Amino acid sequence: MREMGREREATKVAYTVEQLVAFNRYNPDILPDLENYVNDQVSSQTYSLDANLCLLRLYQFEPEKMSSQIVARILVKALMAMPAPDFSLCLFLIPERVQMEEQFKTLIVLSHYLETGRFRQFWDEAAKSRHIVEAVPGFEQAIQGYAVHVLSLTYQKIPRTVLAEAINIEGLSLDKFLEHQVANSGWVIEKSQGRGQLIVLPRNEFNDPALKKNAADSVPLEHITRIFPILS
Repeated sequence: MREMGREREATKVAYTVEQLVAFNRYNPDILPDLENYVNDQVSSQTYSLDANLCLLRLYQFEPEKMSSQIVARILVKALMAMPAPDFSLCLFLIPERVQMEEQFKTLIVLSHYLETGRFRQFWDEAAKSRHIVEAVPGFEQAIQGYAVHVLSLTYQKIPRTVLAEAINIEGLSLDKFLEHQVANSGWVIEKSQGRGQLIVLPRNEFNDPALKKNAADSVPLEHITRIFPILS
């Protein structure tokens, strides 16, 4: 019952914020409400790009009221939305002088690693900045989902070691993850002599040229749902 009440409360907050954004988009009086909504998104693991962009625009008109903590949380939530271009959209509204702050420089580096598929470097850098990313629940799982998304568009088969590096999971946790994907996502595990396990990913028009459609009919990458389950 407590969970249901919390869900209803979150829905009410979201509806109120949507009204504020729709009718008061350039009214600085709504700044506190939008800042509180960012914190609500963090605690409830929800997301509203429109509300966050509205807040960043208002900060442009009221720079003395800008909260670095709130901006950092907005950018972390935007990273979690990849492959959507939300991070770039948010960064465009943040003044360059603010971007030069250490925490934002770190987030920009993390974004670059994700955009270029350099997952090992990403996880190494994220480990040095846990105070930034761990302040937002679900961050690790969201990025792992993005890594799986990228791998599934690129490979038909991947070694277990490559998957482990990309999603930063090893041992029993990786076994549990693979069991889930085999049962729910059509993955197959093959044993290869001398190379350990090979993970066979479902065929799609991106990793299998034979299934490739006309460019006009292809599905935009940002519309493909991430498939990473939250490990409990």
